[in-house]
Amino acid sequence: MAFLKTQGRTKERFSLLLLDLEEYYFEQHTAYYATTSSNKEKKVRGSLKVCSRSIIFDPEDLTEPILKITLRDCKKIEFLDRENNPFHEPRPSAISILCVQVIYIKESNVIAPYRNERGAKKVSFQLEGWSKTEDVVQTLLQLHRASCLEKLGDQTAMSVAEKPHMECAVEMVMPLVSNPGHVCITDESLYFQPLNGYPEQVIQIQLHRVRRIYKRRHGLRPLGLEVFCTENDFCSDIYLKFYKTADRDEIYYYIATFLENHVTEHTAESYMLQWQRGHLSNYQYLLHLNNLADRSCNNLSQYPVFPWVISDYASERLDLTNAATFRDLSKPVGALNRERLDQLLARYRGMPEPRFMYGSHYSSPGYVLFYLVRVAPEHMLCLQNGRYDHADRMFNSIGDTWKNCLEGATDFKELIPEFYGTDCGFLENKLRLDLGRRQNGSLVGDVVLPPWASDTGDFLQKHRTALESQYVSEHLHEWIDLVFGFKQRGGEALAAHNVFHPLTYEGGIDCDSIEDPDQRIGMLTQILEFGQTPKQLFTTPHPQRITPRFHNITRSPSSNSPVGDLSPASQSEDSSFEDLTEESRKLAWANMGNLKPISSHKIHKEAVTGIAVSHDGSAIFSTSQDTTLKMFSKELKDFQRSMSFSNMALSSCLMLADGKTVVCSSWDNHVYFYSVPFGRRQDTLMGHDDAVSKMCWFDDRLYTASWDSTVKVWQCASDGSSSHKRSQFQLLAELEHDAGVNTIGLNPAGTLLVSGCKDGAVTIWDTSSHATLQQIHCHTGTIHHVAFSPDSRHVLSVGADSCMKVTDVQTGMVISTVKAVEEQRCFCWDGNLVLCGGQSGDLLLWDLLSNTVIQRIPAHSGAVTAMWMSELCSTVITGGDDRQIILWKLLSP
Repeated sequence: MAFLKTQGRTKERFSLLLLDLEEYYFEQHTAYYATTSSNKEKKVRGSLKVCSRSIIFDPEDLTEPILKITLRDCKKIEFLDRENNPFHEPRPSAISILCVQVIYIKESNVIAPYRNERGAKKVSFQLEGWSKTEDVVQTLLQLHRASCLEKLGDQTAMSVAEKPHMECAVEMVMPLVSNPGHVCITDESLYFQPLNGYPEQVIQIQLHRVRRIYKRRHGLRPLGLEVFCTENDFCSDIYLKFYKTADRDEIYYYIATFLENHVTEHTAESYMLQWQRGHLSNYQYLLHLNNLADRSCNNLSQYPVFPWVISDYASERLDLTNAATFRDLSKPVGALNRERLDQLLARYRGMPEPRFMYGSHYSSPGYVLFYLVRVAPEHMLCLQNGRYDHADRMFNSIGDTWKNCLEGATDFKELIPEFYGTDCGFLENKLRLDLGRRQNGSLVGDVVLPPWASDTGDFLQKHRTALESQYVSEHLHEWIDLVFGFKQRGGEALAAHNVFHPLTYEGGIDCDSIEDPDQRIGMLTQILEFGQTPKQLFTTPHPQRITPRFHNITRSPSSNSPVGDLSPASQSEDSSFEDLTEESRKLAWANMGNLKPISSHKIHKEAVTGIAVSHDGSAIFSTSQDTTLKMFSKELKDFQRSMSFSNMALSSCLMLADGKTVVCSSWDNHVYFYSVPFGRRQDTLMGHDDAVSKMCWFDDRLYTASWDSTVKVWQCASDGSSSHKRSQFQLLAELEHDAGVNTIGLNPAGTLLVSGCKDGAVTIWDTSSHATLQQIHCHTGTIHHVAFSPDSRHVLSVGADSCMKVTDVQTGMVISTVKAVEEQRCFCWDGNLVLCGGQSGDLLLWDLLSNTVIQRIPAHSGAVTAMWMSELCSTVITGGDDRQIILWKLLSP
């Protein structure tokens, strides 16, 4: 299993799992032990482990059991001189221990429940380096006194044998245990040196190999740091727990300097955008969310949590085209059974504050080891004081486990990643463990699979397929809302019947504020064993995944939702041919880095503000703050016309569908219509009380944005067929904003409008009802440009805060934030890649899925202020503060 990766560093039988909670292993000595309880003296060679709360003897002879004597059970620890020790001649000094209990572990080298032998017993140990015996006795006596006082002694620092950038005391965290030591970081490597040399003298991680690092909360405190040297493996290379948050943060940021774009790459937003657009599988996305929410395979209290997705464990054939096959992902496990939920709600209503619906959690160390007992038996024995659970309560059957999760009064557990992996070991009793006998007389062996699975490999393969199915892809965001999102807490959690015990939530209690050590350890133990809710990643509804359309769909009688087959079927007849235009667009964007300038022309006296192009591409129109509209001939490579409508700047221009009219907006509150065939102003619309900043046109409707805090919708109808005839303008709607509107954009279908304001707010409108769909205050300054993605699911906005934000249209959630090094003033995008013009004058090609700049293309000597792209993305025209327009051509690779 994944978390066992860190356990394979040692071949010893001894393990830190043999220690108690918050116990530390200090040192070891080669020794012999003898007992005086029998008539015959017995001498066994092995390793004596000195721990903060116990003495452990690990014999070399594997048939001999490991002995554990807790210091609390010791009545007397003394140094025996040569004359009084029980060993044969020569008689060196020895350690004598009188205790009331000895624990025997791994007898006959079998992993089994521990055997406790109670009663007065005297045990003696002889060290090979017998001159150290008296020192070891003094150490044991100090630890014995400390154990009786319930205090832990401070550890002595050890240093790594090279000059460090920083060094401090830490603990290496592993499932159920932690090991104290020192961390040292240099300009090349991170070193961890355990105080006891276990499992290695030094663990080294070269910084150039590090791919991801995460801050962790450990025991509900911000003290953890986890380091990964892989991109996709969810088991880390080391997990460290610091004693001071400041020390953790200093090492975090030092390592982060070695990772390019580390801070922006690994965010919930960036992963969400990749998942939503199909670049991450459901499994990968859930792993990333677990990682970001402090879930770690090294911490069983916060082990990665995955959903049950299948509800049918009885059929002979698994039908993934039927909605009834799947679990309702919009509800927590505790709310899937209405009858049980009603009972829980009745108890909840009669409960004093703080109230909760579920007395147990959906993820806890006990639940994780319930699933993994067959591959991690020692962890289970450690958690349950040396015992396995009752045989009938073990993980015996997948179907029975699901049934109990639906009907059990206290069972609301979800799954773990192993159910969607490739390692079948946790379902098979390969170690031939004696896990007990059930009431029906059967031994606990392999897990019983559902009828539709031929073997464990087949089960995992079908389970993975179900996780990636169309139904789960369309509904997974609902489960994410419950576990990582806005339904995790507060009123939304209450409405969704998703309320757990207060101690399971981050910030539920501050253990450091509890002064009494007994109470603090007791509270910490309760928190760690009860289970912890993941860190909340989203506070607004999570957007749905963009899924392809599938055929062979059936509808369940209990559901109106269509469910997709496992793979796309042939397309319907009306879409059987490839859309060559769309294919050309995709190919063009894939090669956008090959954009080359053809020519540049300085035709204005001030900054260019807008660009429009005739339908045949022969004429380019541009507006400027110099008050002019200019027409440039692409063939003649010179400007042909110049028109000034007022003495104030023109802010934008667009070409109407008739190809004969250019519309210009002005800072003088007017909109001007220019007839290309007649070469003169055709109409004037005085539409606003302040500057008109931007316009859009669809069918016969004109949308005008203004700094007077409105967007106005006009019906424009010509009273004749000739271009020189005047038009009639009817005001259809006035869309109110809280601040001046600086930019607007329409989606390709003309059904949605997005506006960006000077206060940083983005608003999405329904153009048929003129109702507000979403309003998001996502920028801290003026928004320069907004635009829908080609599929209308997302809006991209850039602003004076140098941020690029991707907003989900359906939910209003900001799903990607890119902090650029400079302001971006204008852009074109395809939903994944963005070609944007910045304050420096360069064109930047951004990949939003990785939040990285693919290419920087030198362009203008001042800010890029306007951009136009042809329908097939083969031609780009830019305008800038340097008064130039530059024509660009996309060259073949």
